[in-house]
Amino acid sequence: MTTVLQNDLLIRAALSQPTERPPVWMMRQAGRFMPEYWEIKNKYSFLEMCKTPEIAADVTMLPVDLLGIDAAILFSDILVTAEAMGGDLSFEQGVGPRFSNPIRSLADVEQLSVDCLDKLQYVAEAIKVIQQRLDGRIPLIGFAGAPFTILSYLVEGGSSKDFKQTKLLLNNEPAMAHLILQKIADVTVEYLNMQVDAGVNALQLFDSWALALSWNDYREFAHRYNHYILSKIKRSVPVISFCKGSSVFAPIMAEANPDVISVDWNADLKNIKQSLPEGIAVQGNLDPFVLYADKKVIKTKILDLFERMRGENGFIFNLGHGIMPDIPFDNVKYAVDVIKEYR
Repeated sequence: MTTVLQNDLLIRAALSQPTERPPVWMMRQAGRFMPEYWEIKNKYSFLEMCKTPEIAADVTMLPVDLLGIDAAILFSDILVTAEAMGGDLSFEQGVGPRFSNPIRSLADVEQLSVDCLDKLQYVAEAIKVIQQRLDGRIPLIGFAGAPFTILSYLVEGGSSKDFKQTKLLLNNEPAMAHLILQKIADVTVEYLNMQVDAGVNALQLFDSWALALSWNDYREFAHRYNHYILSKIKRSVPVISFCKGSSVFAPIMAEANPDVISVDWNADLKNIKQSLPEGIAVQGNLDPFVLYADKKVIKTKILDLFERMRGENGFIFNLGHGIMPDIPFDNVKYAVDVIKEYR
C-alpha cells in the first residue's frame, strides 16, 4: 500500500485542510470521450474490461497520463455488486446495462446472495495493479453504488426514465424493498472494506438515481442505508457521498457523516458548503455541458466558481455529474489546465 503521496491535494481537501488550489478529478474521466478508451473498448466487452485487472488498470491510468488530474478513480461499474449477488448483467451498445432477471417477487429477493465477495476479488486485484502503476503519484479513489440506485437497476431490469417498478415496490411492498436494500448494503460494506484493504486512498458512494425520490422516501429508502454503510466501513480513508439530487438532499446526506458531499450543478456550492456542519467538504459542481462550450466560456465558468469558493477549505473541483461521451477531449484537457494554474 502506498505510504506517501507525492500529490495529496485531494486527501487534504477531503479532510477540509488548506490546499494551494482546489484539486481536480472528474466523474467518468476514464471514459468514452477519449479515443484511447475506444482503442481498448473495441477489443473487449465492457465487463471484460472491468474484470481483467490489467485492462482495468490501463483504462484507469488514461486520464492520469493524458489529463494530469489530481486523483485516479478505479475503472469499474456500480453494478458489479448487483451481478455478484445474482443479477444476470449485460451491457448493450446504445442501451446500457440490462438485467435479464429483474426482481419481481419475494422468491427473487431470497435468491440474492450476500456471501459473494469472492466474486469481486478481481476488483481488489485491479486496485493493486493500479497502485503499482501510480507509484504514489496521486490518490486512487475506489467506489460502490449506493443501495437505492442498485435496487432500481435490479427491479427495473436496467436504466429507467420514470422508475415506475421501483416506486411501485417502495409504495406497495416496502418490507420487500427494505429486505433488498439491507442485502445490498451488507454486500457494499464488505466490498468497500475490501477496496480499503487492497489499497485505495479514498472512497465514493454513488447514489446516481436518488433524485427520483421524494424527501421522505429518500430518508427511508436511500439515506438510511447510506448511513448504515458509512457507519460500518473502515474510515481510514476519506469518504465522498454523491447523489444526483444532492442540492436538495445535502442536509440529510450530512447526517451520514461523510467527509465530502459531491454536489450537482443545480445549487450554489458556497451556500451548500456553509449550510453543512463544520468539517464536511464539498465536491463539484460545474455543469458538465459547460465542457461543450468555447474555451473562453469554460475558463470563465471555472474561475467564477473558484472565486465564489475562495477562502473555503474543503473544496474539490468536479462536475455535477459525469463527462458525456461526445465532449471534446481538448476541452476537458483545457479545463484541467485552467484549474491547475489557479492560485
